Amino acid sequence: MQNERPRLSPVIADVRRAVRSALTEGEFVLVALSGGPDSLALAAAVAFEASRVGARAGAVIVDHGLQAGSADAAARARDQAEALGLDPVRVKTVTVGVDGGPEAAARTARYRALSEAAKELGATAVLLGHTLDDQAETVLLGLARGSGAASLQGMAAETGIYRRPLLGIRRQQTVQFCDDSALTPWHDPQNDHPAFTRVRVRTTVLPMLEAELGPGISEALARTAEQLREDAAALDHFAEEIAEDLAEHSEAGISLPAEALAANPAALRQRLIRLAVESEFHVSLSRSQTLEVARLVTDWHGQGAIDLPGVRVERHAGLLRFSARD
Repeated sequence: MQNERPRLSPVIADVRRAVRSALTEGEFVLVALSGGPDSLALAAAVAFEASRVGARAGAVIVDHGLQAGSADAAARARDQAEALGLDPVRVKTVTVGVDGGPEAAARTARYRALSEAAKELGATAVLLGHTLDDQAETVLLGLARGSGAASLQGMAAETGIYRRPLLGIRRQQTVQFCDDSALTPWHDPQNDHPAFTRVRVRTTVLPMLEAELGPGISEALARTAEQLREDAAALDHFAEEIAEDLAEHSEAGISLPAEALAANPAALRQRLIRLAVESEFHVSLSRSQTLEVARLVTDWHGQGAIDLPGVRVERHAGLLRFSARD
């Protein structure tokens, strides 16, 4: 049996406090457990806190099957979860595809398995072990790829059924948590393999930035993500309110007045365009597609309709008309 009552070190207290705020009385949650320090610390904290807030907690382990011994690592994580008192505990073995590269394909397979496990077991939420360091890496990767404010917002504390209670906890804290709790985490060799972009960011880029610019880079990146998320939420709220006043629905689709779009700042104008397309046709526009549509407002000289995947946009009689393409 694992030591169920480790000495209450400051790190254990910090992680438990972070987890406590993510649990609600009467709910049933699953911990996504790999056996690594982050998820193992999360699992131990959830096992301790769940009963104290009147919640139930189990665990799900995803075996990606990408390296020798992965089944043994999954079985060990299962045993640790059961020893901590989590129940039920499930191991899901997945087949990883190739779309988007190895990291993206593994992530897709993992989230699919977690979602399936939540449905099968009736869980209200799945708790993930992403830390402040993971958030900093995500923001830096988004910045390097030039993928805009949405990417720079990093990971949300809650997205659908997924919760990330450790986004304010550093990775070294989860390692110390395991030490203080007499837990032995599994160290995935792929987490140190330079073939993966995120590993290079973790082991080379961020340490270099810390060395050249001073300490606190990871915290600064995480703060940036939080501030951008707040700003984006406000702009999205304003866009939804404006859309309610401006949008004209018809059998053919939806229309927005070009003059009113032109009067709004670019950030709101482009949100209104994306919102109209997504709400009416369930299509997500890229930035380049959104800007192409926006030119019907900001650079209008009589050009014809724009055909986008599933949607046609044209300017007529002062309106931007969005209709479904055959």
